[in-house]
Amino acid sequence: MVKYILVCGGVISGIGKGVIASSTGLTLKAAGLKVTAIKIDPYMNIDAGTMAPTEHGEVYVLNDGGETDLDLGNYERYLDVSLNKDNNVTTGKVYQHVIDRERKGDYLGKTVQIIPHLTNAIQDWVERVSKISVDGTGEEPDVCIIELGGTVGDIESMPFVEAMRQFQFRVGHENFALIYVSLIPVVGGEQKTKPTQAGVRDLRGLGLLPDLIACRCTDTLLTATMEKVSMFCHVSPKQVLGVHNVSSTYHVPLLLQQQGMLDYLRKRLNLGEVVINDKHKKKGEDFMGRWKALTVGQERLFDTVSIVLVGKYTTLEDSYMSVVKALEHASMRCGRKLELQWVDSSDLEPSTQTSNPVKFHDAWSAVCSAKGIIVPGGFGHRGTEGMIAAVKWAREQKVPFLGICLGFQVAVIEWARHVCGLDGANSAELVPDTPHPVICFMPEISKTHMGGTMRLGLRPTIFEEKTGSSKLRKLYGSNQVAWERHRHRYEVEPKYVDELESKVGLRFIGKDERGERMQMLELDDHPYFVALQAHPEFCSRPLNPSPPFLGLIAAACGQSVLEEQITKNENGGYVDPHPEESKVVPESEAYTERGKHVKQNLGGVVKVQGEVNGDLGMKELQLSAAGVEGEVNGSA
Repeated sequence: MVKYILVCGGVISGIGKGVIASSTGLTLKAAGLKVTAIKIDPYMNIDAGTMAPTEHGEVYVLNDGGETDLDLGNYERYLDVSLNKDNNVTTGKVYQHVIDRERKGDYLGKTVQIIPHLTNAIQDWVERVSKISVDGTGEEPDVCIIELGGTVGDIESMPFVEAMRQFQFRVGHENFALIYVSLIPVVGGEQKTKPTQAGVRDLRGLGLLPDLIACRCTDTLLTATMEKVSMFCHVSPKQVLGVHNVSSTYHVPLLLQQQGMLDYLRKRLNLGEVVINDKHKKKGEDFMGRWKALTVGQERLFDTVSIVLVGKYTTLEDSYMSVVKALEHASMRCGRKLELQWVDSSDLEPSTQTSNPVKFHDAWSAVCSAKGIIVPGGFGHRGTEGMIAAVKWAREQKVPFLGICLGFQVAVIEWARHVCGLDGANSAELVPDTPHPVICFMPEISKTHMGGTMRLGLRPTIFEEKTGSSKLRKLYGSNQVAWERHRHRYEVEPKYVDELESKVGLRFIGKDERGERMQMLELDDHPYFVALQAHPEFCSRPLNPSPPFLGLIAAACGQSVLEEQITKNENGGYVDPHPEESKVVPESEAYTERGKHVKQNLGGVVKVQGEVNGDLGMKELQLSAAGVEGEVNGSA
């Protein structure tokens, strides 16, 4: 029987429920338990794909193409698991599910209501998803962490609160626990507990009782405050946890462990009855040991590395949460403290020099003094000329550079304009009537529907022949195939590829399985100039940094550090985080003459959805360089 731990919050949203939920899961994983996680978002959107990053934070992409809340990124990073789109439940998804069933006649003519039909659908969804293996073992998880977004009492989250009230009886008291996250504000130097008391009272009124109260505060929770929360919220002092601000969120699992969370949950959920084999127990102990070494070591770092992020959505740092986390992971591996400067790409454009000279000067001062530059993804025309200017600076001044998605595309545009002499070169997205559309709209993408219609999810990149000296390929362990998650509607126009590569320096070192889509580029005569159409930040882990990010940070630290990290990754330092069952590409048609002569599975190197589900059966992933390169080059 799966054990369930519900994490919900009161007073205000955005106080760290996601980190506490992830940290709880990590603590249980360290004990040898198999852990999964579900995030409930009470908004009406089907998913987060159409939401502005400046309003809701980044859109996090999963292996199956699910566009989800950024908290699922926390779960994957902390628990080292691969979730799917059903691990993110929204009001829109549940209502759509119930209405579809009603249209099919599944309710046999009954009046469909919030209770019991919607609440039952929520419970069924949670119970079904909680039993899906997410760690590559194929085994059912022992514990499921459920995070309820927003705050208890919000009208939009009431059906989910009621569903969880019913759910505790469905699974039984010994299989359901609740962690309530609340804010302890400081007024006049005194820690105040009244908001927490009121929040717990509201929670109890809705039929849910907190087993643990996690008190978020700026400084260490005082004993007197803890005792007051205990007294007025009807819990024992050991059920009150202080979660104060720490230098890094990676310390939170250790903070919870030190306060006896694991011991309490063992008794409360009767975890002693769960059979934990020696392999999982040893793996959990090793995982926590490495985690402690990482967090303690981070506090002792003195050397820094300065990186500038040139982006469109810098007003809300959560817009690039995974990018920042990936930079942190790489910095810790290199033994450096990350100094990240944010530059709005619009501030680098000539128009800002006229309208706001101070902003323009500050932005360019940051770019010019950076040891490394990263240009992440985005949509729309605003700020893209500033990105192109930053790319030009990085290329000409030999500053380590990493471009992601839109950053990859603007790097191609910059090369086309300033090296290939294609005046006015641009993206069809940004300037539809550009004379040289080096970036084009993908032919299979819908032009009428926005939600869930991009090229989404885990896709393979096949490294080209004679790329053995590529820094990026070496960082991927010199493998033939690299798997990363994608989210885009535009790509490099195949008609321009030969012209772009005709100038010495740039090469598209990685392409899709048919060799018709450009997915990675690298400059030969540069310390580190790399760009990817994919989003490698979504696959970075604290103990297993993303290779492109590791290369950027290492190159910014110096060539000797880069060579050291390349050697380490070539000798097993990088472990592909994706389970084998996720490495399947959707069956698709070729769109170029070159692609029409290449089988999508490349002779068994890539598993194709149609073949997996059809008569051919599952093909083993064959990393045969000769087989891949022979077929790709034969069709060129």
